[in-house]
Amino acid sequence: MLHIATQIASGMVYLASQHFVHRDLATRNCLVGNGLLVKIGDFGMSRDIYSSDYYRVGGHTMLPIRWMPPESIMYRKFSTESDVWSFGVILWEIFTYGKQPWFQLGNNEVIECITQGRVLERPRICPKEVYDIMLGCWQREPQQRLNIKDIQKVLFAMGKATPVYLDILG
Repeated sequence: MLHIATQIASGMVYLASQHFVHRDLATRNCLVGNGLLVKIGDFGMSRDIYSSDYYRVGGHTMLPIRWMPPESIMYRKFSTESDVWSFGVILWEIFTYGKQPWFQLGNNEVIECITQGRVLERPRICPKEVYDIMLGCWQREPQQRLNIKDIQKVLFAMGKATPVYLDILG
Protein backbone atom coordinates (compact mmCIF):
# COMPACT_ATOMS: atom_id res chain seq x y z
CA MET A 1 0.00 0.00 0.00
CA LEU A 2 2.80 2.41 0.87
CA HIS A 3 4.51 1.62 -2.44
CA ILE A 4 1.40 2.78 -4.32
CA ALA A 5 0.97 5.87 -2.14
CA THR A 6 4.64 6.81 -2.59
CA GLN A 7 4.35 6.65 -6.37
CA ILE A 8 1.26 8.87 -6.36
CA ALA A 9 3.09 11.34 -4.10
CA SER A 10 6.07 11.27 -6.50
CA GLY A 11 3.74 12.08 -9.38
CA MET A 12 2.32 14.95 -7.38
CA VAL A 13 5.81 16.28 -6.65
CA TYR A 14 6.39 16.37 -10.40
CA LEU A 15 3.04 18.09 -11.07
CA ALA A 16 3.80 20.71 -8.41
CA SER A 17 7.28 21.30 -9.89
CA GLN A 18 5.56 22.07 -13.20
CA HIS A 19 3.12 24.45 -11.44
CA PHE A 20 0.26 22.16 -12.41
CA VAL A 21 -2.78 21.84 -10.15
CA HIS A 22 -4.68 18.64 -10.89
CA ARG A 23 -7.99 19.58 -9.18
CA ASP A 24 -9.36 16.02 -9.37
CA LEU A 25 -6.90 13.74 -7.60
CA ALA A 26 -8.54 10.49 -6.55
CA THR A 27 -7.70 6.82 -6.88
CA ARG A 28 -10.10 6.61 -9.83
CA ASN A 29 -7.65 8.85 -11.71
CA CYS A 30 -4.60 6.70 -10.96
CA LEU A 31 -3.60 3.96 -13.37
CA VAL A 32 -1.86 0.85 -12.05
CA GLY A 33 0.22 -1.16 -14.51
CA ASN A 34 2.62 -4.10 -14.48
CA GLY A 35 4.73 -4.33 -11.37
CA LEU A 36 2.32 -2.00 -9.55
CA LEU A 37 3.63 0.98 -11.51
CA VAL A 38 1.26 3.87 -10.79
CA LYS A 39 0.63 6.91 -12.99
CA ILE A 40 -1.65 9.87 -12.33
CA GLY A 41 -4.16 10.53 -15.08
CA ASP A 42 -7.34 12.46 -15.63
CA PHE A 43 -9.91 11.08 -18.02
CA GLY A 44 -13.20 12.59 -19.11
CA MET A 45 -14.80 9.14 -18.99
CA SER A 46 -14.33 9.04 -15.23
CA ARG A 47 -17.14 11.53 -14.94
CA ASP A 48 -19.50 9.10 -16.60
CA ILE A 49 -18.28 5.94 -14.92
CA TYR A 50 -18.07 7.47 -11.46
CA SER A 51 -20.85 10.05 -11.62
CA SER A 52 -21.76 9.41 -7.96
CA ASP A 53 -18.31 10.77 -7.04
CA TYR A 54 -19.26 14.23 -8.33
CA TYR A 55 -21.68 16.90 -7.16
CA ARG A 56 -23.57 19.02 -9.67
CA VAL A 57 -23.37 22.76 -8.96
CA GLY A 58 -25.87 25.08 -10.58
CA GLY A 59 -27.08 22.37 -12.92
CA HIS A 60 -23.86 22.34 -14.95
CA THR A 61 -20.56 21.94 -13.13
CA MET A 62 -19.69 18.57 -11.61
CA LEU A 63 -17.29 18.75 -8.66
CA PRO A 64 -15.58 15.89 -6.78
CA ILE A 65 -16.54 17.34 -3.39
CA ARG A 66 -15.64 14.23 -1.39
CA TRP A 67 -11.98 14.86 -2.29
CA MET A 68 -12.06 18.67 -2.03
CA PRO A 69 -10.84 20.94 0.79
CA PRO A 70 -13.04 23.65 2.32
CA GLU A 71 -11.56 26.50 0.24
CA SER A 72 -12.30 24.66 -3.00
CA ILE A 73 -15.86 23.84 -1.95
CA MET A 74 -16.65 27.33 -0.65
CA TYR A 75 -14.62 29.60 -2.96
CA ARG A 76 -13.58 27.39 -5.91
CA LYS A 77 -9.92 28.02 -5.01
CA PHE A 78 -7.54 25.31 -6.19
CA SER A 79 -3.81 25.09 -5.50
CA THR A 80 -1.03 22.63 -4.86
CA GLU A 81 -2.27 22.67 -1.27
CA SER A 82 -5.78 21.65 -2.35
CA ASP A 83 -4.17 18.74 -4.22
CA VAL A 84 -2.40 17.81 -0.96
CA TRP A 85 -5.82 17.64 0.75
CA SER A 86 -6.98 15.31 -2.03
CA PHE A 87 -3.88 13.18 -1.52
CA GLY A 88 -4.91 12.68 2.10
CA VAL A 89 -8.22 11.36 0.80
CA ILE A 90 -6.33 9.09 -1.64
CA LEU A 91 -4.44 7.62 1.33
CA TRP A 92 -7.78 7.05 3.05
CA GLU A 93 -9.11 5.31 -0.08
CA ILE A 94 -6.03 3.07 -0.22
CA PHE A 95 -6.33 2.04 3.44
CA THR A 96 -10.06 1.34 3.13
CA TYR A 97 -9.51 -0.81 0.04
CA GLY A 98 -11.29 1.69 -2.19
CA LYS A 99 -14.30 2.86 -0.20
CA GLN A 100 -15.88 6.10 -1.36
CA PRO A 101 -15.00 8.92 1.04
CA TRP A 102 -17.94 9.84 3.26
CA PHE A 103 -19.81 6.87 1.71
CA GLN A 104 -22.45 6.97 4.42
CA LEU A 105 -23.43 10.60 3.66
CA GLY A 106 -25.24 12.45 0.90
CA ASN A 107 -23.48 15.23 -1.01
CA ASN A 108 -25.01 18.10 0.98
CA GLU A 109 -24.01 16.39 4.23
CA VAL A 110 -20.46 15.95 2.90
CA ILE A 111 -20.25 19.66 2.10
CA GLU A 112 -21.44 20.49 5.61
CA CYS A 113 -18.95 18.10 7.25
CA ILE A 114 -15.95 19.35 5.30
CA THR A 115 -16.75 23.05 5.65
CA GLN A 116 -17.33 22.58 9.40
CA GLY A 117 -13.92 20.98 9.86
CA ARG A 118 -14.75 17.29 10.20
CA VAL A 119 -12.32 14.78 8.70
CA LEU A 120 -12.54 11.15 7.67
CA GLU A 121 -12.03 8.62 10.44
CA ARG A 122 -8.90 6.51 10.65
CA PRO A 123 -9.36 3.30 8.65
CA ARG A 124 -9.20 0.17 10.79
CA ILE A 125 -6.05 -1.19 9.13
CA CYS A 126 -4.28 2.17 8.84
CA PRO A 127 -1.10 2.64 10.90
CA LYS A 128 -1.14 5.71 13.14
CA GLU A 129 1.84 7.16 11.26
CA VAL A 130 -0.08 7.08 7.98
CA TYR A 131 -3.20 8.57 9.57
CA ASP A 132 -1.01 11.37 10.95
CA ILE A 133 -0.02 12.14 7.34
CA MET A 134 -3.70 12.21 6.37
CA LEU A 135 -4.43 14.64 9.21
CA GLY A 136 -1.51 16.80 8.04
CA CYS A 137 -3.06 16.89 4.57
CA TRP A 138 -6.44 17.89 6.01
CA GLN A 139 -5.39 21.00 7.90
CA ARG A 140 -8.08 23.64 7.41
CA GLU A 141 -5.64 26.37 6.42
CA PRO A 142 -3.89 25.50 3.13
CA GLN A 143 -0.55 26.93 4.32
CA GLN A 144 -0.63 24.58 7.33
CA ARG A 145 -0.88 21.43 5.21
CA LEU A 146 2.08 19.14 4.75
CA ASN A 147 4.32 19.74 1.76
CA ILE A 148 4.02 17.05 -0.92
CA LYS A 149 7.83 16.65 -1.12
CA ASP A 150 7.96 15.96 2.61
CA ILE A 151 5.04 13.52 2.34
CA GLN A 152 6.80 11.65 -0.45
CA LYS A 153 10.03 11.39 1.57
CA VAL A 154 8.22 10.13 4.69
CA LEU A 155 6.21 7.55 2.74
CA PHE A 156 9.36 6.36 0.95
CA ALA A 157 11.17 5.95 4.29
CA MET A 158 8.19 4.13 5.79
CA GLY A 159 8.13 1.77 2.83
CA LYS A 160 11.83 0.99 3.27
CA ALA A 161 11.43 0.24 6.99
CA THR A 162 10.76 -3.23 8.31
CA PRO A 163 7.53 -4.48 6.73
CA VAL A 164 4.42 -4.17 8.84
CA TYR A 165 1.91 -6.96 8.48
CA LEU A 166 -1.68 -5.85 8.52
CA ASP A 167 -4.35 -7.77 10.40
CA ILE A 168 -7.01 -7.87 7.69
CA LEU A 169 -9.25 -10.31 9.56
CA GLY A 170 -9.92 -8.11 12.54
